[in-house]
Amino acid sequence: SAMPSWVIDRYGRNDVLRFTRNMVFPIIHFPNEVIIKVHAASLNPIDLSMRSGYGATALNMKRDPLKIKGSDTEFPLTLGRDVSGVVMECGLSVSCFKPGDEVWAAIPPWKQGTLSEFVVASGNEVSFKPKCLSHTEAASLPYVGLTAWSAVNQVGGLNRNNCSGKRVLILGASGGVGTFAVQLVKAWGAHVTAVCSHDASTLMKKLGADDVIDYKSGNLEEQLKTLPLFDFILDNVGGSTEKWALDLLKKWSGATYVTLVTPFLINMDRLGVADGMLQTGVTVGSKTVKHLFKGVHYRWAFFMPSGPSLDEIAELVDSGKIQPVIDQVFSFSEVPKAFLKLEGGHARGKTVIDVISKK
Repeated sequence: SAMPSWVIDRYGRNDVLRFTRNMVFPIIHFPNEVIIKVHAASLNPIDLSMRSGYGATALNMKRDPLKIKGSDTEFPLTLGRDVSGVVMECGLSVSCFKPGDEVWAAIPPWKQGTLSEFVVASGNEVSFKPKCLSHTEAASLPYVGLTAWSAVNQVGGLNRNNCSGKRVLILGASGGVGTFAVQLVKAWGAHVTAVCSHDASTLMKKLGADDVIDYKSGNLEEQLKTLPLFDFILDNVGGSTEKWALDLLKKWSGATYVTLVTPFLINMDRLGVADGMLQTGVTVGSKTVKHLFKGVHYRWAFFMPSGPSLDEIAELVDSGKIQPVIDQVFSFSEVPKAFLKLEGGHARGKTVIDVISKK
């Protein structure tokens, strides 16, 4: 009836993380759900943000849209979005999976997370784990993989049939999403320019980047202006890059700029749900129109949970086109240490938690 878990009871810095052996065991509420025994999980920047309370307004609305449960229901809250593990139990309408199947998934942020012995997921969020990866390796990919997939494929419109020979620029290429995106568009035949710091350039070359630009070695904008124009830009950095990056796109050719740094959740935290959504709509609408007049497409992308997309990613992994990039693996007892590592920034790839080892 209870299980070990890392939870938070309030928002704040790292000291809010608490280990408990008495977390309520997850139960299947809907016929399409499965319970997964977590073998490994990994951390993403969203875990740091959620620990601090970022996006709480929007996420709480999604958790309990009809306000059925009263207020303050999100605690104790388990963080962690990635899971690789084994199916323990299936709801009545789950036909693709059975107990004992090795699976991986990215659990959306409004659900209880994966820094726990067991986690519940919808069947359509789950996919068979790539056969060639261990659980620790597999846990590093779903959240960043689906975020990159959403940006490049669903929002950006690139796929294996239309990507060949296109010039792609990836800003912030050495983080989790960046390392995945470099490999993805490379697998589809694009010419990739990766922007990162100098110490990540060897990694970028190994992942297949054609050009590697060190953002610290002089003015980045000037360096990029010396290169031919791009068909697609993925921005993991945000901030001032948005002011000049769109000028690097080929005009009137369907070229697209996609950013993963959006004010959506911040607006809702700051202004409340209705006004926050309105403000966000106005911002993205006006930017889209402004850039359309200049002959380029401007888009926002978000993580979207998706078992079918993970199936496609698993295929790319098993065929050797995408490999996990892991910075460090921590044991389950070292979760706070793993958070501090992520908070330090400049990781080369992912911070993974081996949940099953009893260290």
